[in-house]
Amino acid sequence: MRRRWGRLLGLVCVLVVGSVLPLAQPMAAARDRGGPLIGAARGDELHVMSFNLRFASERGPHTWSQRRPIMAALLRLEQPTLLGTQEGFYGQLRDIAEDLPDRYDWIGEGRKGGSRDEFVAIFFDTDRLEPVAYDHFWLSDTPDVVGSNTWGNDSVRMVTWVRFHDKRTGREFIALNTHLDDESAYSRTRAAELIRDRIGAFPADLPIIVTGDFNDAAENSAPYDILTTGTGLTESWRAARHRLTPAYGSWHHYVPLRVNGRRIDWVLTRGKVTVDAVGLNTFSRKGEFPSDHLPLQVRLHLD
Repeated sequence: MRRRWGRLLGLVCVLVVGSVLPLAQPMAAARDRGGPLIGAARGDELHVMSFNLRFASERGPHTWSQRRPIMAALLRLEQPTLLGTQEGFYGQLRDIAEDLPDRYDWIGEGRKGGSRDEFVAIFFDTDRLEPVAYDHFWLSDTPDVVGSNTWGNDSVRMVTWVRFHDKRTGREFIALNTHLDDESAYSRTRAAELIRDRIGAFPADLPIIVTGDFNDAAENSAPYDILTTGTGLTESWRAARHRLTPAYGSWHHYVPLRVNGRRIDWVLTRGKVTVDAVGLNTFSRKGEFPSDHLPLQVRLHLD
């Protein structure tokens, strides 16, 4: 569907700037947040979220029917302007679209074409953003062939991108969303090179926002180096004026949260973009998380 149109328990502590932060947090310690981490964008702000949804399954624990109302509560609380999702299946994305306010729409295609297999769909607030163009390409030697897979990875991998017009400011920008392979380091390296090259072919004056689950550590991996060296792309966690949360490992897999863990979910930007704030949201209800990943949220401005 191209669019609706279209692992240790206990408290080990370190002293950080006069306060104590846990190295590991039990799941019960993750907050049942009363207010948003960032919330609806104000003024010229854009609220960008990257979120691996964890595929929908009714095999327990953490079934989709258990997680769906928590996902809905989180998204309604945070109201991202732009939401890059990974791992969602078509029916799951339709559920999310139903649970979001009516002003949201989405663009995507299954990685095996049509509605088949997982999506890297992009949701957006239509009161603010209007799609001007969109497309998809596959992370392979034949990127324009739907479902192609040539780098030894078991799962097909792809990118969805959208060129948006911001109704409030008149600016345009391009959003790309992806999910790199979880097993093949070679595939991740080749994928990062292809994404770098495709981004380089976009008009130089257009800001770029990249969301994704890169299945590799920020600041310490080949894909990170490829995408942030000589490309003009900057990772939001490093660029942000304010960090709203500790640097949790973004894939928690329903075990205690780790401070200074592996951040495999990133938001990258290129061009005249100011990143005001960034955080990893630990929203849960009665110990249940909406996904096995923490959503990464960024508040930014297009200058």
